[in-house]
Amino acid sequence: MKTETTTPKVNRWLIVLGTIIVQMGLGTIYTWSLFNQPLADKFGWGLNSISITFSITSFALAFATLFVGKIQEKIGIRKLVMISGIVLGLGLILSSTVSSLWLIYLLIGVVVGFADGTAYITSLSNLIKWFPNRKGLVSGISVGAFGTGSLIFKYVNTAFLGSFGVSQTFLFWGLIAMSLIVVGSFLLREAVDQPTAATAANKGMERNFTAREMLRTKEAYLLFVIFFTACMSGLYLIGIVKDAGVKLAGLDVATAANAVAMVAIFNTTGRIILGALSDKVGRMKVVAGAICATAISVLALSYLPLNTAIFFACVSVIAFCFGGNITVFPAIVADYFGLKNQSKNYGIIYQGFGLGALTGSFLSVLLGGFNVTFMVIAALCGISFIIALFITPPAIPSENNNKAMKLRSQHNPS
Repeated sequence: MKTETTTPKVNRWLIVLGTIIVQMGLGTIYTWSLFNQPLADKFGWGLNSISITFSITSFALAFATLFVGKIQEKIGIRKLVMISGIVLGLGLILSSTVSSLWLIYLLIGVVVGFADGTAYITSLSNLIKWFPNRKGLVSGISVGAFGTGSLIFKYVNTAFLGSFGVSQTFLFWGLIAMSLIVVGSFLLREAVDQPTAATAANKGMERNFTAREMLRTKEAYLLFVIFFTACMSGLYLIGIVKDAGVKLAGLDVATAANAVAMVAIFNTTGRIILGALSDKVGRMKVVAGAICATAISVLALSYLPLNTAIFFACVSVIAFCFGGNITVFPAIVADYFGLKNQSKNYGIIYQGFGLGALTGSFLSVLLGGFNVTFMVIAALCGISFIIALFITPPAIPSENNNKAMKLRSQHNPS
Protein backbone atom coordinates (compact mmCIF):
# COMPACT_ATOMS: atom_id res chain seq x y z
CA MET A 1 0.00 0.00 0.00
CA LYS A 2 1.43 3.35 -1.00
CA THR A 3 0.87 6.11 1.51
CA GLU A 4 2.42 9.44 2.36
CA THR A 5 4.52 9.59 5.48
CA THR A 6 4.23 12.23 8.15
CA THR A 7 5.04 12.80 11.77
CA PRO A 8 3.10 14.22 14.71
CA LYS A 9 5.45 17.25 14.57
CA VAL A 10 3.76 18.52 11.40
CA ASN A 11 2.16 21.94 11.83
CA ARG A 12 -1.51 20.99 11.82
CA TRP A 13 -2.60 24.57 11.17
CA LEU A 14 -0.90 24.52 7.79
CA ILE A 15 -3.09 21.52 7.00
CA VAL A 16 -6.10 23.59 8.10
CA LEU A 17 -4.99 26.36 5.73
CA GLY A 18 -4.54 23.91 2.86
CA THR A 19 -7.97 22.42 3.50
CA ILE A 20 -9.56 25.88 3.52
CA ILE A 21 -7.98 26.75 0.16
CA VAL A 22 -9.07 23.41 -1.34
CA GLN A 23 -12.62 23.73 0.00
CA MET A 24 -12.99 27.28 -1.32
CA GLY A 25 -12.09 26.05 -4.79
CA LEU A 26 -14.56 23.19 -4.48
CA GLY A 27 -17.35 25.45 -3.23
CA THR A 28 -17.37 27.47 -6.44
CA ILE A 29 -19.72 24.88 -7.99
CA TYR A 30 -22.53 26.36 -5.88
CA THR A 31 -22.59 29.34 -8.24
CA TRP A 32 -24.17 27.22 -10.98
CA SER A 33 -27.54 29.03 -10.87
CA LEU A 34 -25.78 32.08 -12.35
CA PHE A 35 -25.21 30.14 -15.58
CA ASN A 36 -28.76 28.96 -16.30
CA GLN A 37 -30.05 32.09 -18.02
CA PRO A 38 -26.81 32.94 -19.91
CA LEU A 39 -26.72 29.40 -21.35
CA ALA A 40 -30.38 29.66 -22.33
CA ASP A 41 -29.76 33.00 -24.02
CA LYS A 42 -26.70 31.77 -25.94
CA PHE A 43 -27.84 28.31 -27.04
CA GLY A 44 -31.64 28.48 -26.78
CA TRP A 45 -31.90 25.60 -24.31
CA GLY A 46 -34.82 25.46 -21.88
CA LEU A 47 -34.17 26.71 -18.36
CA ASN A 48 -35.64 23.58 -16.79
CA SER A 49 -33.34 21.41 -18.88
CA ILE A 50 -30.30 23.47 -17.96
CA SER A 51 -31.14 23.43 -14.24
CA ILE A 52 -30.95 19.62 -14.28
CA THR A 53 -27.17 20.06 -14.58
CA PHE A 54 -26.79 21.00 -10.92
CA SER A 55 -28.89 18.04 -9.79
CA ILE A 56 -26.55 15.76 -11.77
CA THR A 57 -23.55 17.53 -10.23
CA SER A 58 -24.92 17.08 -6.70
CA PHE A 59 -25.70 13.41 -7.29
CA ALA A 60 -22.25 12.73 -8.82
CA LEU A 61 -20.62 14.59 -5.92
CA ALA A 62 -22.35 12.35 -3.40
CA PHE A 63 -21.82 9.17 -5.45
CA ALA A 64 -18.06 9.81 -5.65
CA THR A 65 -17.77 9.62 -1.87
CA LEU A 66 -18.53 5.89 -1.95
CA PHE A 67 -15.26 5.01 -3.70
CA VAL A 68 -12.60 7.50 -2.70
CA GLY A 69 -11.56 5.85 0.57
CA LYS A 70 -9.80 2.98 -1.18
CA ILE A 71 -8.16 5.31 -3.71
CA GLN A 72 -6.84 7.50 -0.90
CA GLU A 73 -5.31 4.45 0.79
CA LYS A 74 -3.35 3.71 -2.40
CA ILE A 75 -2.10 7.14 -3.50
CA GLY A 76 -2.48 9.38 -0.43
CA ILE A 77 -4.49 12.49 0.31
CA ARG A 78 -2.23 15.00 -1.42
CA LYS A 79 -2.10 13.26 -4.80
CA LEU A 80 -5.80 12.43 -4.70
CA VAL A 81 -6.86 16.02 -4.04
CA MET A 82 -4.37 17.35 -6.61
CA ILE A 83 -5.67 15.01 -9.32
CA SER A 84 -9.26 15.87 -8.39
CA GLY A 85 -8.50 19.58 -8.76
CA ILE A 86 -6.95 19.05 -12.18
CA VAL A 87 -9.90 16.95 -13.37
CA LEU A 88 -12.41 19.48 -12.01
CA GLY A 89 -10.60 22.34 -13.72
CA LEU A 90 -10.37 20.48 -17.02
CA GLY A 91 -14.09 19.68 -16.89
CA LEU A 92 -14.90 23.38 -16.62
CA ILE A 93 -12.30 24.42 -19.20
CA LEU A 94 -13.58 21.89 -21.75
CA SER A 95 -17.13 23.13 -21.11
CA SER A 96 -16.08 26.46 -22.59
CA THR A 97 -15.68 24.76 -26.00
CA VAL A 98 -18.96 22.81 -26.26
CA SER A 99 -22.38 23.70 -27.64
CA SER A 100 -24.31 20.58 -26.63
CA LEU A 101 -26.40 20.37 -23.46
CA TRP A 102 -25.58 16.66 -23.16
CA LEU A 103 -21.88 17.51 -23.05
CA ILE A 104 -22.61 20.06 -20.32
CA TYR A 105 -24.38 17.28 -18.40
CA LEU A 106 -21.33 15.06 -18.88
CA LEU A 107 -18.57 17.58 -18.18
CA ILE A 108 -20.07 19.73 -15.44
CA GLY A 109 -22.65 17.27 -14.14
CA VAL A 110 -20.63 14.05 -14.05
CA VAL A 111 -16.93 14.97 -14.35
CA VAL A 112 -16.90 18.14 -12.23
CA GLY A 113 -19.36 16.69 -9.72
CA PHE A 114 -17.35 13.47 -9.26
CA ALA A 115 -14.04 15.34 -8.90
CA ASP A 116 -15.57 17.80 -6.46
CA GLY A 117 -16.99 15.04 -4.27
CA THR A 118 -13.69 13.17 -4.28
CA ALA A 119 -11.68 16.11 -2.96
CA TYR A 120 -14.46 17.31 -0.64
CA ILE A 121 -14.94 14.14 1.39
CA THR A 122 -11.25 13.21 1.63
CA SER A 123 -9.92 16.64 2.62
CA LEU A 124 -12.72 17.09 5.17
CA SER A 125 -12.30 13.62 6.72
CA ASN A 126 -8.52 14.00 6.80
CA LEU A 127 -8.77 17.29 8.69
CA ILE A 128 -11.15 15.79 11.26
CA LYS A 129 -8.63 13.02 11.91
CA TRP A 130 -5.95 15.62 12.64
CA PHE A 131 -8.16 17.22 15.33
CA PRO A 132 -10.05 14.37 17.06
CA ASN A 133 -10.89 16.54 20.07
CA ARG A 134 -12.17 19.46 17.97
CA LYS A 135 -14.12 17.62 15.31
CA GLY A 136 -17.03 20.06 15.26
CA LEU A 137 -14.81 23.14 15.08
CA VAL A 138 -12.56 21.96 12.26
CA SER A 139 -15.51 20.50 10.37
CA GLY A 140 -17.12 23.93 10.60
CA ILE A 141 -13.95 25.60 9.34
CA SER A 142 -13.66 23.20 6.40
CA VAL A 143 -17.30 23.17 5.34
CA GLY A 144 -17.53 26.90 6.05
CA ALA A 145 -14.70 27.46 3.57
CA PHE A 146 -16.75 25.55 0.98
CA GLY A 147 -19.64 27.95 1.59
CA THR A 148 -17.32 30.95 1.51
CA GLY A 149 -16.02 29.86 -1.88
CA SER A 150 -19.56 29.85 -3.25
CA LEU A 151 -20.26 33.29 -1.78
CA ILE A 152 -17.08 34.91 -3.14
CA PHE A 153 -17.44 33.34 -6.56
CA LYS A 154 -21.02 34.52 -6.85
CA TYR A 155 -19.50 37.96 -7.44
CA VAL A 156 -16.43 36.74 -9.36
CA ASN A 157 -18.42 34.68 -11.85
CA THR A 158 -21.08 37.39 -12.14
CA ALA A 159 -18.36 39.84 -13.16
CA PHE A 160 -16.88 37.36 -15.66
CA LEU A 161 -20.29 36.64 -17.17
CA GLY A 162 -20.96 40.33 -17.65
CA SER A 163 -17.57 41.02 -19.22
CA PHE A 164 -16.71 37.88 -21.20
CA GLY A 165 -19.85 35.78 -21.72
CA VAL A 166 -20.74 32.33 -20.49
CA SER A 167 -18.27 30.17 -22.45
CA GLN A 168 -15.23 32.29 -21.62
CA THR A 169 -16.34 32.34 -17.97
CA PHE A 170 -16.15 28.55 -17.85
CA LEU A 171 -12.51 28.85 -18.95
CA PHE A 172 -11.56 31.40 -16.28
CA TRP A 173 -13.57 29.61 -13.61
CA GLY A 174 -11.83 26.32 -14.40
CA LEU A 175 -8.35 27.84 -14.26
CA ILE A 176 -8.98 29.58 -10.91
CA ALA A 177 -10.70 26.60 -9.27
CA MET A 178 -7.94 24.25 -10.44
CA SER A 179 -5.26 26.58 -9.12
CA LEU A 180 -6.89 26.87 -5.68
CA ILE A 181 -7.33 23.13 -5.24
CA VAL A 182 -3.87 22.19 -6.51
CA VAL A 183 -2.13 24.88 -4.40
CA GLY A 184 -4.09 23.83 -1.30
CA SER A 185 -3.24 20.17 -1.87
CA PHE A 186 0.49 20.87 -1.36
CA LEU A 187 -0.24 21.80 2.28
CA LEU A 188 -2.16 18.61 3.04
CA ARG A 189 -0.63 15.67 4.91
CA GLU A 190 -2.02 12.23 5.60
CA ALA A 191 -3.46 12.17 9.11
CA VAL A 192 -1.73 10.19 11.82
CA ASP A 193 -3.25 8.98 15.09
CA GLN A 194 -3.61 11.94 17.42
CA PRO A 195 -3.60 11.55 21.21
CA THR A 196 -6.97 11.85 22.91
CA ALA A 197 -8.23 11.53 26.43
CA ALA A 198 -8.55 7.76 25.96
CA THR A 199 -6.08 5.71 27.97
CA ALA A 200 -4.11 2.74 26.74
CA ALA A 201 -6.38 0.45 28.74
CA ASN A 202 -9.49 1.39 26.82
CA LYS A 203 -7.82 1.90 23.46
CA GLY A 204 -9.13 -1.45 22.28
CA MET A 205 -12.66 -0.21 22.93
CA GLU A 206 -12.46 2.65 20.41
CA ARG A 207 -15.28 2.87 17.90
CA ASN A 208 -13.71 1.88 14.61
CA PHE A 209 -16.48 0.36 12.54
CA THR A 210 -15.82 -0.87 9.04
CA ALA A 211 -18.39 0.17 6.45
CA ARG A 212 -19.89 -3.31 6.59
CA GLU A 213 -20.14 -3.21 10.37
CA MET A 214 -21.71 0.23 10.25
CA LEU A 215 -24.39 -0.96 7.82
CA ARG A 216 -25.37 -3.68 10.29
CA THR A 217 -26.42 -1.08 12.84
CA LYS A 218 -29.82 0.60 12.96
CA GLU A 219 -28.10 3.87 13.89
CA ALA A 220 -26.58 4.15 10.39
CA TYR A 221 -30.03 4.17 8.81
CA LEU A 222 -31.48 6.54 11.40
CA LEU A 223 -28.64 8.98 10.80
CA PHE A 224 -29.23 8.66 7.07
CA VAL A 225 -32.90 9.68 7.53
CA ILE A 226 -31.88 12.79 9.49
CA PHE A 227 -29.16 13.74 7.00
CA PHE A 228 -31.47 13.16 4.03
CA THR A 229 -34.09 15.43 5.62
CA ALA A 230 -31.57 18.18 6.36
CA CYS A 231 -30.14 18.06 2.83
CA MET A 232 -33.51 17.92 1.11
CA SER A 233 -34.79 21.00 2.96
CA GLY A 234 -31.65 23.05 2.36
CA LEU A 235 -30.95 22.05 -1.23
CA TYR A 236 -34.59 22.48 -2.28
CA LEU A 237 -34.60 26.00 -0.84
CA ILE A 238 -31.31 26.90 -2.56
CA GLY A 239 -32.77 25.83 -5.89
CA ILE A 240 -36.09 27.74 -5.65
CA VAL A 241 -35.52 30.64 -3.26
CA LYS A 242 -35.69 33.36 -5.91
CA ASP A 243 -38.85 31.98 -7.53
CA ALA A 244 -40.45 31.35 -4.12
CA GLY A 245 -39.86 34.97 -3.16
CA VAL A 246 -41.74 36.15 -6.23
CA LYS A 247 -44.61 33.65 -6.10
CA LEU A 248 -45.14 33.19 -2.35
CA ALA A 249 -44.15 36.55 -0.90
CA GLY A 250 -45.00 38.76 -3.88
CA LEU A 251 -41.51 40.23 -4.05
CA ASP A 252 -40.19 41.90 -7.16
CA VAL A 253 -37.49 40.04 -9.04
CA ALA A 254 -34.64 42.27 -7.85
CA THR A 255 -35.61 41.91 -4.17
CA ALA A 256 -36.12 38.17 -4.51
CA ALA A 257 -32.67 37.85 -6.08
CA ASN A 258 -31.16 39.21 -2.86
CA ALA A 259 -32.40 36.04 -1.15
CA VAL A 260 -29.73 34.10 -3.07
CA ALA A 261 -26.99 36.08 -1.33
CA MET A 262 -28.88 35.79 1.97
CA VAL A 263 -28.89 32.00 1.66
CA ALA A 264 -25.15 31.93 0.95
CA ILE A 265 -24.33 34.17 3.92
CA PHE A 266 -26.45 32.30 6.48
CA ASN A 267 -25.47 28.92 5.06
CA THR A 268 -21.81 29.77 5.68
CA THR A 269 -22.50 31.34 9.09
CA GLY A 270 -24.41 28.27 10.24
CA ARG A 271 -21.53 26.01 9.29
CA ILE A 272 -19.05 27.91 11.43
CA ILE A 273 -21.26 28.66 14.47
CA LEU A 274 -23.08 25.35 14.83
CA GLY A 275 -19.93 23.33 14.13
CA ALA A 276 -18.10 24.96 17.04
CA LEU A 277 -21.21 24.85 19.24
CA SER A 278 -21.59 21.11 18.73
CA ASP A 279 -18.24 20.52 20.50
CA LYS A 280 -19.62 22.23 23.60
CA VAL A 281 -23.30 21.28 23.92
CA GLY A 282 -23.46 17.98 22.02
CA ARG A 283 -23.92 17.29 18.34
CA MET A 284 -27.35 15.65 18.40
CA LYS A 285 -28.72 18.55 20.47
CA VAL A 286 -27.53 20.94 17.77
CA VAL A 287 -29.05 18.76 15.04
CA ALA A 288 -32.37 18.43 16.90
CA GLY A 289 -32.56 22.19 17.37
CA ALA A 290 -31.71 22.87 13.73
CA ILE A 291 -34.28 20.35 12.47
CA CYS A 292 -36.97 21.85 14.72
CA ALA A 293 -36.18 25.40 13.52
CA THR A 294 -36.32 24.21 9.90
CA ALA A 295 -39.76 22.66 10.44
CA ILE A 296 -41.12 25.87 11.98
CA SER A 297 -39.71 27.94 9.11
CA VAL A 298 -41.15 25.82 6.29
CA LEU A 299 -44.54 25.78 8.03
CA ALA A 300 -44.37 29.58 8.30
CA LEU A 301 -43.64 29.80 4.58
CA SER A 302 -46.71 27.64 3.93
CA TYR A 303 -49.26 29.19 6.29
CA LEU A 304 -48.31 32.75 7.26
CA PRO A 305 -49.18 35.76 5.12
CA LEU A 306 -45.70 36.53 3.85
CA ASN A 307 -44.00 39.88 3.55
CA THR A 308 -40.37 40.70 2.87
CA ALA A 309 -39.28 40.46 6.51
CA ILE A 310 -40.98 37.13 7.25
CA PHE A 311 -39.81 35.56 3.99
CA PHE A 312 -36.17 36.58 4.50
CA ALA A 313 -36.28 35.49 8.15
CA CYS A 314 -37.56 32.01 7.25
CA VAL A 315 -35.07 31.66 4.39
CA SER A 316 -32.20 32.71 6.65
CA VAL A 317 -33.15 30.19 9.35
CA ILE A 318 -33.43 27.30 6.89
CA ALA A 319 -30.08 28.17 5.28
CA PHE A 320 -28.39 28.58 8.68
CA CYS A 321 -29.69 25.21 9.89
CA PHE A 322 -28.80 23.44 6.64
CA GLY A 323 -25.23 24.74 6.82
CA GLY A 324 -24.97 23.68 10.45
CA ASN A 325 -26.28 20.18 9.86
CA ILE A 326 -23.96 19.64 6.89
CA THR A 327 -21.09 20.63 9.17
CA VAL A 328 -22.00 18.62 12.25
CA PHE A 329 -22.71 15.33 10.50
CA PRO A 330 -19.11 14.37 9.61
CA ALA A 331 -18.27 14.70 13.31
CA ILE A 332 -21.36 12.68 14.28
CA VAL A 333 -20.33 9.85 11.97
CA ALA A 334 -16.84 9.94 13.51
CA ASP A 335 -18.32 9.91 17.03
CA TYR A 336 -20.63 6.99 16.25
CA PHE A 337 -18.42 4.85 14.01
CA GLY A 338 -14.81 5.95 14.60
CA LEU A 339 -12.17 7.94 12.75
CA LYS A 340 -10.29 5.04 11.15
CA ASN A 341 -12.79 4.51 8.30
CA GLN A 342 -14.27 8.00 8.32
CA SER A 343 -14.07 8.63 4.56
CA LYS A 344 -15.83 5.36 3.72
CA ASN A 345 -18.44 5.56 6.47
CA TYR A 346 -19.33 9.21 5.95
CA GLY A 347 -19.35 8.58 2.19
CA ILE A 348 -22.23 6.15 2.69
CA ILE A 349 -24.25 8.50 4.92
CA TYR A 350 -23.45 11.33 2.50
CA GLN A 351 -25.60 9.70 -0.17
CA GLY A 352 -28.45 11.50 1.59
CA PHE A 353 -27.06 14.68 0.02
CA GLY A 354 -27.46 13.45 -3.56
CA LEU A 355 -30.84 11.85 -2.92
CA GLY A 356 -32.02 14.94 -1.07
CA ALA A 357 -31.04 17.13 -4.03
CA LEU A 358 -33.09 15.00 -6.41
CA THR A 359 -36.06 14.27 -4.15
CA GLY A 360 -36.99 17.88 -3.36
CA SER A 361 -37.19 18.86 -7.02
CA PHE A 362 -38.98 15.63 -7.95
CA LEU A 363 -41.61 16.07 -5.24
CA SER A 364 -42.20 19.68 -6.24
CA VAL A 365 -43.01 18.60 -9.80
CA LEU A 366 -45.02 15.56 -8.70
CA LEU A 367 -47.05 17.30 -5.97
CA GLY A 368 -47.53 20.59 -7.73
CA GLY A 369 -45.64 23.39 -6.08
CA PHE A 370 -43.82 24.91 -3.13
CA ASN A 371 -46.40 24.62 -0.36
CA VAL A 372 -47.03 20.90 -0.65
CA THR A 373 -43.30 20.20 -0.81
CA PHE A 374 -42.77 22.33 2.29
CA MET A 375 -45.39 20.23 4.09
CA VAL A 376 -43.54 17.02 3.21
CA ILE A 377 -40.31 18.57 4.46
CA ALA A 378 -42.01 19.60 7.71
CA ALA A 379 -43.30 16.04 8.23
CA LEU A 380 -39.83 14.59 7.62
CA CYS A 381 -38.39 17.15 10.05
CA GLY A 382 -40.84 15.94 12.70
CA ILE A 383 -39.68 12.35 12.26
CA SER A 384 -36.01 13.35 12.23
CA PHE A 385 -36.44 15.51 15.33
CA ILE A 386 -37.77 12.53 17.29
CA ILE A 387 -34.90 10.34 16.05
CA ALA A 388 -32.34 13.00 17.03
CA LEU A 389 -33.75 13.18 20.57
CA PHE A 390 -33.41 9.46 21.27
CA ILE A 391 -30.58 8.08 19.10
CA THR A 392 -27.39 6.98 20.87
CA PRO A 393 -24.07 5.58 19.59
CA PRO A 394 -24.21 1.90 18.61
CA ALA A 395 -22.56 -0.89 20.54
CA ILE A 396 -18.93 -1.47 19.64
CA PRO A 397 -18.51 -4.29 17.07
CA SER A 398 -17.91 -7.71 18.60
CA GLU A 399 -14.49 -7.93 16.92
CA ASN A 400 -13.41 -4.77 18.77
CA ASN A 401 -14.79 -6.18 22.01
CA ASN A 402 -12.82 -9.38 21.51
CA LYS A 403 -9.63 -7.38 20.95
CA ALA A 404 -10.33 -5.38 24.08
CA MET A 405 -10.85 -8.56 26.14
CA LYS A 406 -7.54 -9.96 24.88
CA LEU A 407 -5.83 -6.67 25.74
CA ARG A 408 -7.23 -6.73 29.26
CA SER A 409 -6.19 -10.35 29.78
CA GLN A 410 -2.65 -9.48 28.70
CA HIS A 411 -2.48 -6.61 31.19
CA ASN A 412 -4.28 -8.50 33.98
CA PRO A 413 -3.26 -12.19 33.80
CA SER A 414 -5.12 -14.45 36.23
